[in-house]
Amino acid sequence: MKKIASFTVDHTLLKPGIYISRTDGDITTYDLRFAQPNTPPFLSDVSLHTTEHLFATLARNSIYGDKVIYFGPMGCKTGYYFIVRDMKPEEVIALVQIIMLQICDFAGPIPGASEKECGNWLLLDLAAAKADAEKYSENIKNYTAKQLCYL
Repeated sequence: MKKIASFTVDHTLLKPGIYISRTDGDITTYDLRFAQPNTPPFLSDVSLHTTEHLFATLARNSIYGDKVIYFGPMGCKTGYYFIVRDMKPEEVIALVQIIMLQICDFAGPIPGASEKECGNWLLLDLAAAKADAEKYSENIKNYTAKQLCYL
């Protein structure tokens, strides 16, 4: 069986940051790595889920909302995949930086936090998401497109 591309990445070399995972025409998958692979602590289930709700909502309500295809957690609990269409790396970095700050400052009900809207609506914790967003925000605050590399 052919090995998929993400399993060919040497995870021992990855640090927290923003990476380009793949490009398919005008669609680019970004790897938003919050935690160093294979090095606890990993992101908690409640933080992963809450950040997913917040980031996806904020990104789709941004000026780039029509270019956002997907935002979701990695099964390894070290970060997220952010898939966009026709965006420059500088725009993606700026958007991620802004959204992380918005999550840090978020007040009010978590979007999609009801039994009707979410399949596991009790698995949400704003404080956990804010703590992880603050740490990640600090890691990427001076990030530039020149630092991006392909995995």
